[in-house]
Amino acid sequence: MIGATGAPSLAARSALAGLLVPLIVAVDQFAKWLVLNEPRFNALGCLERTTPCGKIEISGIFDLTMLWNRGMSYGLFQSEGAMRWVLVGVTLAIAIGFAVWLLRASRWLTALALALVVGGAIGNLIDRVRFGAVVDFFDFSGLFFPYVFNVADAAITVGAVLLFFDQFLLSRKDAPQD
Repeated sequence: MIGATGAPSLAARSALAGLLVPLIVAVDQFAKWLVLNEPRFNALGCLERTTPCGKIEISGIFDLTMLWNRGMSYGLFQSEGAMRWVLVGVTLAIAIGFAVWLLRASRWLTALALALVVGGAIGNLIDRVRFGAVVDFFDFSGLFFPYVFNVADAAITVGAVLLFFDQFLLSRKDAPQD
């Protein structure tokens, strides 16, 4: 599994990153399960609301705020009805495309970034299929961050930043110099 250069082989990188996908899904779904089962939120009782279901104040910068998100990460592209299923289809297609890319990734950072994005996409996809909306609860509005998000959103965001860094900054270093 270790290549001639001492770096992990393509198969090892893909396998290790591939283990990260179900781990992210499991952590995301467990966190959401805890939120859904917190009586102070009454999350399932407020499934039809577009306003927060409740808030648990933790500190001046961080709270837990249960919110049903019918859009994509950070509330973008809100959708209901048939558009919910369009969003499911688009998310599934992206997750499949990134999973194929993950299996072919030649750099460790690419594989890691893609695993984070795929794991996060699957975590949110599960909610959208089950409830028609995604469970969001991390609230850093005390830091003037206006979005409520979840573990999957965080994984997608970190993965996207790493992917950008890998594809646009590190790949230039690997490119042949003229």
